[in-house]
Amino acid sequence: MIFAPSLVCLTTALLFFAPAVNLMWRGGTGYCFFVIVALALGAAVVNRRMPGYFSALRTYRWFTVGMFALVVAIGAQQLVLGYWLPRQFDALSRFVLALPVFLLLRQLPSRNLRMIGWGCAAGALAVGLWAFLDQPPGGWTDANRLNNSYTNAIPFGDTALLLGFLSVFTLGWDNPRDWRMLLPRLAALVGGGYASYLSGTRGGWLAVPVFVVLLGIQYRWFAQKKRLVIVTLAIVLAAGALLSTGRIHKRLAEVPNDVSMMHKGDDDTATGLRLQLWNASRMIFERHPLYGIGKGHLVDELGAMAKRGQVKAEIVNERAHSDFFSTLAEMGAIGVIALLLFYHGMAVYFWRHRHMADPVIRAASYTGLAVATSTVIFGLTIDVLVPIMVTVLLALLVATLLAMIDARKRELAEVARTTTGARPG
Repeated sequence: MIFAPSLVCLTTALLFFAPAVNLMWRGGTGYCFFVIVALALGAAVVNRRMPGYFSALRTYRWFTVGMFALVVAIGAQQLVLGYWLPRQFDALSRFVLALPVFLLLRQLPSRNLRMIGWGCAAGALAVGLWAFLDQPPGGWTDANRLNNSYTNAIPFGDTALLLGFLSVFTLGWDNPRDWRMLLPRLAALVGGGYASYLSGTRGGWLAVPVFVVLLGIQYRWFAQKKRLVIVTLAIVLAAGALLSTGRIHKRLAEVPNDVSMMHKGDDDTATGLRLQLWNASRMIFERHPLYGIGKGHLVDELGAMAKRGQVKAEIVNERAHSDFFSTLAEMGAIGVIALLLFYHGMAVYFWRHRHMADPVIRAASYTGLAVATSTVIFGLTIDVLVPIMVTVLLALLVATLLAMIDARKRELAEVARTTTGARPG
């Protein structure tokens, strides 16, 4: 399918700027995303009678189901429980809008879709430079953690870390051995990691070992003994250097200290309060197992429980600081099933294509797995699917990476057909 060159160029530019401005310009990623959505809806209308335009929604049915799952569950819940809170659809609606975006992007040349990798690198570099150059008096400390004006330190640090690692994952569809490609991507990794370090988001750091393992498999670091020794040595040295820094040592040491204080009866620590919040979510689920108390009603329910003396007033919060426990309390078993469908829809096709020999498909698959697994890991200790700046970025990343796999498969099939047709009879 042929699109106007201006449409292709505009979409390519938007794919670069969307991740590049995520942590630096409030709403910037959303503006880029909605321009792409507008282009996608226009393309869908124009091509509505075109055979096969919408067929990818069936081909990648788990992706389609996953993007719809949470929104449909919220709609069904509000219908059954008899209330109406439209703002609860806001952040999650980005995943539904990812479907027309995917339909548009899969029609573009895969080389244009690669620009999103450079956008991730630019975003990680930008936030790293900003953190270094614009430090407050006394520098970034535990009392003054790095964030921006429109989010807190946890999703900020998690996103910076993700952008930094994605800049290395996406190097696989360029030329990893070309120093002109390698050096800026490594600088982006350092920039994103530096911003995450200054944010002190220790929950997000749990994703680092997973990222390293995925990178090792993608680039076959573990395939040869020599490579394995070199990579292991590099990882040990890097981990040792990071763990020796005062900030990381202090942030990690707080966890066993909090646990020790809990055993002594003091559970008003950061870890203790979070565990209390998760336990309260479990208690709510036991009383409302099917549909939960209703998405958006957690703070009211916790407030009522605090008045009855069932929980401490200190844990009354709009969210449970975990995607799973928030869903468990607010949406019950129906919500948990929808959340699992969402995770499955994000990851399954990247998992299936991870062994492809083509470097573009392979890189897109491992990049997609990094996005999917980090969403789960980050969601263990914070509500990832609440900040719009996060959901819009995730929706665009997943749609683009899956579109790249689909577009590249068609390109390879076309090359194979052309080669076969050119052979003498």
